[in-house]
Amino acid sequence: MPDTTPDHLPALPVTFRPGRTRAVLIVLAIVTFVTVTALGMLLGGLGPGERVSFVLTALVLAGVLFLMARPRVDADETGVTVVNLTARRRLAWPEILRVNLRQGDPWVFLDLSDGTSLPALGIQPGIAKQQALADARALRDLVEARSGALPEAPRD
Repeated sequence: MPDTTPDHLPALPVTFRPGRTRAVLIVLAIVTFVTVTALGMLLGGLGPGERVSFVLTALVLAGVLFLMARPRVDADETGVTVVNLTARRRLAWPEILRVNLRQGDPWVFLDLSDGTSLPALGIQPGIAKQQALADARALRDLVEARSGALPEAPRD
């Protein structure tokens, strides 16, 4: 088990994001846009409106892939900002009771003081499991140090 003394906490501010997954999605978005646009321009017999529709379709596909590359978890002195696909939520340190990344979970879940759980897509095992585990441990250690929460905080 890693040492969780303040000397071993990540320096704040820190951003956690799935780096490899993000890189793959960004490259795929660019390749998709270029390929679909090139197809629309190279196909013979298409009118200007049809060519524009290929470009617009390429923009929508690339936009969805860029949106999937957006998730991150930002931690600073005052709390944590969880940025998921379409939502952003700011949490003060005491609001977070526990950081969970169990076997088979697609991403980290934050147990909150209001009794709910918030998915944090910025830390996901996907194609970089060891990095996700290290990031989850670091965020857990920060939560424990900053909020005074115990690792096994009771649920209401």
